[in-house]
Amino acid sequence: MPEVIVLGGGLAGLAAAAALAGAGFDVRLFEARPFLGGRATSFPLSPADNGSELIDNCQHVLLRCCVNLLNFYERLGVAGSIRFFQEFYFIEPGGRISTLRRGSLPAPLHFTESFLRMRCLGAADKLAIARGLVALQRERGRRKDLDEISMLDWLLQKRQTPRAIERFWQQVLVSAVNEELGRMAARHGFQVFWLGFLARADSYEMGVPAIPLGELYRADAWQRLGNVRMHFRSPVERLDDSGVIAAGERHTADYYICALPFERLEAIGLPAPPLEHSPITGIHLWFDRPVTDLPHATLLDRTIQWMFNKAEGRYLQLVVSASRDLVPLSRGEVIEIAVGELREFFPEARRARLEKAHVIKELRATFSAAPGAGKLRAGARTRWPNVFLAGDWTDSGWPATMEGAVRSGYIAAEAVAAAAGRPGNFLLPDTA
Repeated sequence: MPEVIVLGGGLAGLAAAAALAGAGFDVRLFEARPFLGGRATSFPLSPADNGSELIDNCQHVLLRCCVNLLNFYERLGVAGSIRFFQEFYFIEPGGRISTLRRGSLPAPLHFTESFLRMRCLGAADKLAIARGLVALQRERGRRKDLDEISMLDWLLQKRQTPRAIERFWQQVLVSAVNEELGRMAARHGFQVFWLGFLARADSYEMGVPAIPLGELYRADAWQRLGNVRMHFRSPVERLDDSGVIAAGERHTADYYICALPFERLEAIGLPAPPLEHSPITGIHLWFDRPVTDLPHATLLDRTIQWMFNKAEGRYLQLVVSASRDLVPLSRGEVIEIAVGELREFFPEARRARLEKAHVIKELRATFSAAPGAGKLRAGARTRWPNVFLAGDWTDSGWPATMEGAVRSGYIAAEAVAAAAGRPGNFLLPDTA
């Protein structure tokens, strides 16, 4: 059988390896770190302690419309480890909650009942949002400039109110795309709302892994596929059409998939696109008592955007996407902001004592999905007929999400299969 070397053990490389192994290819995967998952992984809070709890580098979630990511989890036999939620909680400072959930009407009207009852938005805000959603459906297949203008530009064109932008559009899109509205190509905002909220009544349901991210890719999951060999602590030093040098040794195969971050390409001999990064900050807080019984919530009008209840309301993980303002701050300053803001939303947090905290700044979390960036994203093929590219930064048709990473891996796997004369279809079409 043809042999393939995959470089990089993030979601893109793992998806390519799983698809090709399932099609009968022999796959070897090289990863620089001693674990899999790339930027969607977990690690011991105290590495020196063998019994240390695992924490995720950042809370990663998916929607029902992420069909390729769900397919990847099914290949590994871990789809049952994803817990889906049918409600979104919007909390204002002071603690008032508005809930968005599916109602009895068919898509795209399925949110109508709960949307009209959302107390965090006024009548003018709701009217503006409804007008914007209608325009989005009408223009998504017609406008040709959505890659060139920002989502904020489009929202202002549609006369969205400041509160509608800040409490609705921004809360959803900044977290989904990891970019500020003024830096985000409108195309991505359209895609998130169409596929995630309008096309199907269940596509908005949010999936949260019920186990640490790293356990989704554990060894026994790969044993299901059989013909995948993992090489850990094997950083890639060079790649061309005749072989790869990793950890000081040369390895050869029939085909190669490079699934490394774009900033690593130049160092190994491939051209790197002039894309920029957007950071994410994850904040882990452990309290001496429960501070909330909500499973998750989006927090309005403050720095912290999302809260996830990781363990009985005592261990919370907070997420700030596109977190450029937090990058220069110290660990203590970030924790002070986080705890101070939590106390505005959850009364019990005012009485709770913080037992420990951990801050993770992913400075290169994703590429910046800026206007014009779409032209810089590479396809799967390179100048060499046996070398292919994957990664959430490649032209997957999606922004830099877990779904986008898996899509890119499947696209590269299809290119390898076609080059080997064994064409296969791995990429699943979007739900709409």
